[in-house]
Amino acid sequence: MARIHARVKGKSGSTKPAVADLSFVKLKKEEIVKLILKMAKEDVSLSKIGLKLRDTYGIPSVKRVVGKSISQILEENNVLPEIPEDLNSLIVRAKALKKHLEHHKKDVHNKRGLILLESKIRRLTKYYKKNGRLPENWRSK
Repeated sequence: MARIHARVKGKSGSTKPAVADLSFVKLKKEEIVKLILKMAKEDVSLSKIGLKLRDTYGIPSVKRVVGKSISQILEENNVLPEIPEDLNSLIVRAKALKKHLEHHKKDVHNKRGLILLESKIRRLTKYYKKNGRLPENWRSK
């Protein structure tokens, strides 16, 4: 399968082992949930929470240890951010690109990049509205 805006195929990634031996994890489920909630209240993004848990605390996969993903834990405790992380990062990139294009009006390559970026944002918002993660009347600014 090819990528969306390029005519190249993607690289294959690593796969997790079928049976994970998590005996080396010293923290209990409740402690991990408390760590996740503490980091979320400090406005740490979901992906950074996962990286900190992996690198600092030695937890390779929250879902395999706790039985729930980080976003499910945050949703249960009503700490989940209003805008999903992937959509928010695309919006930030689009704003930076619009600011660039204000100063460099003839930059046709980045104009095309902005068009492709906005189409990704549109597709993601459509997906999140369909799944109930965003309200139906939500619009990006």
